[in-house]
Amino acid sequence: MRPCRRLSSALNTASASFRAPESVNRPSINLAILEDNLKKCRNQTQFFQIQAKMVAAGYLNDAYAASRLVGFAASSCFVELDYTSHLLGLIGSPNEFSWNAVMRACVRRGRPGKAVSLYMAMMKRADPLPDCFTHPIVLQACALRGDEDQGKEVHAHVEKLGFSSDVYAVNTLINMYSVCGNMVSARQLFDGSPVVDSVSWNSILAGYIRGGDSEEALAIFSRMPERNTIASNSMIALLARERRPRDARNLFEKMPVRDVVSWSAIISCFDQNEMHGEALEMFALMNSDGVPVDEVVLVSVLSASASLVAAKEGELVHGLATKTGIDSYLNLNNALINMYSSCFNIPAARRLFDSGLHLDQISANSMLSGYLKCRLIDDAREFFDSMPQKDAVSWSTMVSGYAQNNLFSETLALFQVMQLREFSPDEAALVSVLSACAHLVALKQGKWVHTYIRRHGLVINPILGTTLIDMYMKCGCVEEAVEVFNGIKEKGISSWNAVIIGLATNGMATEALEKFSEMKKLGLAPNEVTFVGVLAACRYLGSVAEGRRFFDSMLEEHKIEPNLRHYGCLVDLLGRAGLLREAEELIERMPMAPDVATWGALLGACKKHGNLEMGERVSRRLIELEPCHDGAHVLLSNLYASSGRWEEAVEVRARMREKKVTKIPGCSLVEAGGTVHEFFAGDGSHPQMRDIERVLNEVARRMRLEGLQPDTSGVHLDIDSEEKETSLHRHSEKLAMAFGLISIPTPTPIRVVKNLRICGDCHLAAKAISRIFQREIVVRDRHLHHHFKGGECSCGDYW
Repeated sequence: MRPCRRLSSALNTASASFRAPESVNRPSINLAILEDNLKKCRNQTQFFQIQAKMVAAGYLNDAYAASRLVGFAASSCFVELDYTSHLLGLIGSPNEFSWNAVMRACVRRGRPGKAVSLYMAMMKRADPLPDCFTHPIVLQACALRGDEDQGKEVHAHVEKLGFSSDVYAVNTLINMYSVCGNMVSARQLFDGSPVVDSVSWNSILAGYIRGGDSEEALAIFSRMPERNTIASNSMIALLARERRPRDARNLFEKMPVRDVVSWSAIISCFDQNEMHGEALEMFALMNSDGVPVDEVVLVSVLSASASLVAAKEGELVHGLATKTGIDSYLNLNNALINMYSSCFNIPAARRLFDSGLHLDQISANSMLSGYLKCRLIDDAREFFDSMPQKDAVSWSTMVSGYAQNNLFSETLALFQVMQLREFSPDEAALVSVLSACAHLVALKQGKWVHTYIRRHGLVINPILGTTLIDMYMKCGCVEEAVEVFNGIKEKGISSWNAVIIGLATNGMATEALEKFSEMKKLGLAPNEVTFVGVLAACRYLGSVAEGRRFFDSMLEEHKIEPNLRHYGCLVDLLGRAGLLREAEELIERMPMAPDVATWGALLGACKKHGNLEMGERVSRRLIELEPCHDGAHVLLSNLYASSGRWEEAVEVRARMREKKVTKIPGCSLVEAGGTVHEFFAGDGSHPQMRDIERVLNEVARRMRLEGLQPDTSGVHLDIDSEEKETSLHRHSEKLAMAFGLISIPTPTPIRVVKNLRICGDCHLAAKAISRIFQREIVVRDRHLHHHFKGGECSCGDYW
């Protein structure tokens, strides 16, 4: 029911017909009865009955009596705000109490703009003038609106009307300026005020905390004559954001009085700073002190339990929430869904989701994320498809989930649908898509994402920048990668690592080491990943002395303990250089057990340098370590075959069949027209296979005309040369390169990714194709990027 218009009309009529005498004698008993009736008023009808009696008695033109009616209307929950403000306009001469009451009601009921308008209307009248309560109300309204210009105008009125020494007015001015981000003016008021109270200190402190100025906040906090609980709680929250949990803990310990907010702040501080165990310990102390828990505390504790995969603790918190009757709260439900899914208890998470009466989009996204955390990809997609509503987070979560589970083709396919549905991806989704593009060498789509980032004005921060660098490097686009690197304003160690490793793997090892020197000159300390790139550069250069020096400097100069990857790089470097004995001795004295990759590097070197004796010994160690490792069997078989010991080679292959060890088939990817095509060794299923065969035959014919013979040394089978050539003819990288010749227009480079190392014959063929057909070819194998141009390879035939 909205009786405002009808009753306002009646009120206007009554007011117009009423003529108050020049001197109004207020019968005190009648006013006493009036105020008593207002106290007993419980609904709209009773209020309007009282108002009608006042009109009839002539009290509406009495400022005091009218102020009682307006004050009640302003504080009442059943009288509408618009009607209350209309009532104010009907009073002949409303006093300052009436004005203040209505403006205060506007602020409390979320209408700060209305409060400011009323204030401006008041200032246009000759009487009454604002009192000491008026300006604080209006300044609070300006703060709520973030309207500093209006606040400055009110500030001028405060100065003009002589309220500048009133501590209440000064405090609201400090708050208004700090909320509007003008801490200079707020501080000037604070420092210039003759009297400051605890509210003044808390207001200026809150301003610095709100603006994230930890230094000034700490300085103010240290000067506070009385540090109350509210101030201490705010400081703990600030120290949490500043990643200073130990300082927050010290402050918490010194607090004479702690409330539930204090406990919540310190528990949240530990959880935000990944000190999840300390968060749970603090919660245990809170319980032992008998402090009642609330929703905020339990959400932080559940977050810590999820991070620690502490299912037992999470279940206990769930029980406590049920016991205290807050288990149905929305935020708590979402935290419980996240906790159970993080602890791999998807059935419990789904039961909560299905039984929830008040769920939101966050609930559905949490459930989707839970499926993906548990690697239940099909269930996640089924749930995703069944969601009645999907927001940008839903799409980004599913896209990221595909990428995190190495389903890169699905990542790109879903991202394309996401774009068609016009959902804006978040940073996590963009990083995931770029990662997928890097793995699939989907350069066209990767460039599209980069253009999207620029078009939408997104900041290329270290995370996004590093992913872009990695994508371009893995696609063999070194110049574009370096351009992105140079454009990152705040380069983190991850960005430097990406460019160093990328340069090294793209055959620009010298440039990689130059970047490392540049990084050190800038005072940026290298980490473990940095030295993987540095040692890889030495490996590709064949620089044993430099590799040894960098390896030794890790511990001596940078206090970094070498790990398995570093030892593997050095073993590979020594093995490639033919220092097989030294490489084996290095493995034997490693402080940790060697892994498959380390032994595999040495076995590959034995095969390269024809050391059958050591190769047999190393292969046995490798097979002991991982009996089903196909590489160990294949390398040993090839080692026997290259030495002409065909019986032993066949025997190794027989053992592979007996143990059901299958050789990973060669697979190559190539992007053409925005689509990634996949080729397997010996595969003839591609729809353009006939054209591919025609191109391969032409390549073979042109190579023979130039006197180039197929390199059959890598085909270690006891078959004749013709059969070996046929086998080589069907290698996956050759199929991919031939497809590129017919599908990728000049001068676009043909970019191929192979899951294994490129063989000698394919390497020879790629050099020949690059010269004969004048095409640039980039082949990324398991270890290196080979840039073929004009018959030469960037690796210098050292791979």
